[in-house]
Amino acid sequence: MNLAHLLTRQARVSAERPAIFEGAQPWATHAQWARRCAALAKRLRAAGLEPGDRVLVFMRNHPRYLEILWAAWWAGLIAVPVNAKLHAAEVEWIIGNAEARWGFVTRDVAPHRLQGLVHQVDAESSEADDLLAPVDAWESVPITERGPDDVAWLFYTSGTTGRPKGVMLTHRNLTTMGLTYFVDVDAVTPDDAIVYAAPMSHGCGLYAIPHLMAGARHVVPASGGVDPAELFALGREVGPMSTFAAPTIVRRLVDHAESAGLGPDDAARSFKTIVYGGAPMYLADIERALRVMGPRFVQIYGQGETPMVATALSRRHIADAAHPRHRERLASVGVAQTPVEVRVADPQGVSPAPGEVGEVLVRGDTVMAGYWRNPEASAVAVRDGWLWTGDLGSLDADGFLTLMDRSKDLLISGGSNIYPREVEEVLLTAPGVAEVAVVGAPDAEWGEVVVAFVVAQPGQRPTEAALDAHCLERIARFKRPKRYLFVDTLPKNNYGKVLKTELRARLRAPA
Repeated sequence: MNLAHLLTRQARVSAERPAIFEGAQPWATHAQWARRCAALAKRLRAAGLEPGDRVLVFMRNHPRYLEILWAAWWAGLIAVPVNAKLHAAEVEWIIGNAEARWGFVTRDVAPHRLQGLVHQVDAESSEADDLLAPVDAWESVPITERGPDDVAWLFYTSGTTGRPKGVMLTHRNLTTMGLTYFVDVDAVTPDDAIVYAAPMSHGCGLYAIPHLMAGARHVVPASGGVDPAELFALGREVGPMSTFAAPTIVRRLVDHAESAGLGPDDAARSFKTIVYGGAPMYLADIERALRVMGPRFVQIYGQGETPMVATALSRRHIADAAHPRHRERLASVGVAQTPVEVRVADPQGVSPAPGEVGEVLVRGDTVMAGYWRNPEASAVAVRDGWLWTGDLGSLDADGFLTLMDRSKDLLISGGSNIYPREVEEVLLTAPGVAEVAVVGAPDAEWGEVVVAFVVAQPGQRPTEAALDAHCLERIARFKRPKRYLFVDTLPKNNYGKVLKTELRARLRAPA
């Protein structure tokens, strides 16, 4: 089982059908895609890379993202797609942990050489052109066979220690995820198109798998990102598109539609299906989205550790306004997806009665193989086959899961995960800072924003500008605090642990 076989299947049955687009312009047919991947796979192996070696992908959204991913799998390698927003120092830590030898970048994301790579390729350079120069026949380059439980994608997600953990996603995990899309999320035909506006290093990129399975089209916007006006226009040109979006992106699309005077019929000409997830969607926001753009939304809940698969709130459930508990269901994340079991449990693993809160557990063929070279964390996260997600929720009698909170201190801002301790460790190295505690504050646009409570060293008072500059030199821009609140002391319990619940309460208190 190798995900590369999905591409060769389409290269046989629909060879000359346009497969990849940059904006509305065709980039590659299925056959061209396969010939380029075969060529790059052959050259990667000739360069000394062996099956199971890791290849970093640190790029903005680009048509070559798809070619590099499938070439890596063709060669039996493990792809390591990395968030394009990360600071170079953070990426270099991932390179060292994954022991990635080769890396593909775009200059806007990585203008300088990354430490630790044996070879770094600018995906828009003449070198990349040469590496991807197609072979005459893709059949001449055998796909390196991999077992179902061999790792295909190493996804780095923040950990409670402040260092990322590498989630090992296997060919079985990702194949199951792809097939599940058709059952629980949306039907796909060869005439459909998926647009990659959200980062391809995350869930949006994973959804390339089911769309390749169905022989659909893959569209990378010319901007490489989220421009609502561009996306609405692009959908009208290439046909209604599907996409995956964090709630922040959904709100931007809805804002644009509303300001431009576009209604549900207009939205239907641009978008077929918008799958949302990755952060809480407020009830008022999804109700507004349905009112402005119509019934083209599906919600999914998953984690990097069970990619895109835990529960789904279907288009049918979202549109079923006549149901007596419609608003309750709309505030939920839906029911268990087909290949997994979902339950909630107390710390001893006992499931409470319907409606009572517990930690969300998931079991099935999408659950990760474990964390890369971290057996201790793997043993904590997966017990007796069950993934302990760290999220708290309740299941009603009909099987709908409602998320209540997170048992860890994870923040989700604009769909991106941020761990407070990671930010705290950086701020504690700033001149003039004695203590710091980072929490999330609710925000209508971003879901949450980062707030830092800072205790200054005696006789010193660092400025917000100085703290911002200190963070920007060490961590990604999106992780830095949006607000700094200077306090004399931090509230602590008898054991010296900072009481973050009290800090959050302060933020919620009326001014």
